[in-house]
Amino acid sequence: MNRVPVVNVDGVLLVTIQDELVDDSVAELQQHITEQVVAQRARGVLIDISVLDVVDSFLARTLHDIAAATSLLAARTVVVGMRPAVAITLVELGLMLPGLRTALSVEDALALLGRGGGVVRAARP
Repeated sequence: MNRVPVVNVDGVLLVTIQDELVDDSVAELQQHITEQVVAQRARGVLIDISVLDVVDSFLARTLHDIAAATSLLAARTVVVGMRPAVAITLVELGLMLPGLRTALSVEDALALLGRGGGVVRAARP
């Protein structure tokens, strides 16, 4: 597998998927991320899927499983960059993926993983 880059940014692992993944690569990605959470003592994982035109059911379930596994390792996971068509397709397939946190931007995801306890607060006028 071409390794998906995993960069530690202040205790948050930034995982940027840069190309479509085959099933074997997806399974390896799950293993690699969970190992890196422990090795780097990460408090969060941000998975950027913004380049993906398609998220199949296997990848969607694996993203959910990554979030569950990292939670057991005391880290929170946020998926960022999901395209509207991907979200619609996942809903049509019945893949609601409860517990999988998502954000519209990297900034929003970092706010979710920051000191705010997982709540993004809107600025007051």
